[in-house]
Amino acid sequence: MTKESVEARDVGVTSSVSEELDLLEQFGLTAIVERDEVVYLKDDAADWCWRVVSGCVRTVELLDDGRRCVSDFLLPGDLFGLDDKETRQFAAEAVTRTTLRRYPRDAVEALARSHPALSLRLAALTVANLHAAYQRMVLLSRKTSAERLATFVLEMDQRIGTAGKAALDLPMGRGDIADYLGLTKETVCRVLAQMVRNGSLRLTRTGVELCDHRNLHAQAGNRTLDRRCVTAPQIWRRNDTSKALVSRGRDLAAAGRYD
Repeated sequence: MTKESVEARDVGVTSSVSEELDLLEQFGLTAIVERDEVVYLKDDAADWCWRVVSGCVRTVELLDDGRRCVSDFLLPGDLFGLDDKETRQFAAEAVTRTTLRRYPRDAVEALARSHPALSLRLAALTVANLHAAYQRMVLLSRKTSAERLATFVLEMDQRIGTAGKAALDLPMGRGDIADYLGLTKETVCRVLAQMVRNGSLRLTRTGVELCDHRNLHAQAGNRTLDRRCVTAPQIWRRNDTSKALVSRGRDLAAAGRYD
């Protein structure tokens, strides 16, 4: 981790922003984490929670035999680190150069006790994360490699895709995707090639271009073609993004303002 800021007033969050999570900005700090650097390690004290402003973070665990498991990808607007009790269950690492806001956990919990709306929002995020964990359990235990990868592409499209734009820039590489889906990198490459051949998507320099949503939903094993049903918990987390905060945070990062 390279730089930190101090006062939250430097973020410049205006009074017009009514998102409950913006209440945390009164004691937020800014940190920039370079690609593949550690945000925190497994078993570290869970003294802080974090919010992604730009970039991407992965939570990981190394198994006893050395294999790596990626448990989640955190994207702009995602709040993370509140689910742990006293120590971290997973390590967190930057996938790309990432700008974060971090908040002291004891201050967050004290603020939530005095602000019912914030408390309800944090509770809703916890429920959403539990739902996401259940969906992930089903994904890893019952779905084929093709179904897993199609589900992942649709999830990323829901979380970071732009309306009216088929191209999807993925911050994570195929190794990260493989470790997230419980597959090998070779299997991910093979299934992607199959999806290209059947016209579902096209590979680009920075990600994929979705060519046939109907086919992707069929490959994912979805019973409905409603795109909103793919990963409902991720929609909750994305909607918790304060656009003003994220935009302002990016402006500060570009200007180099950290103190």
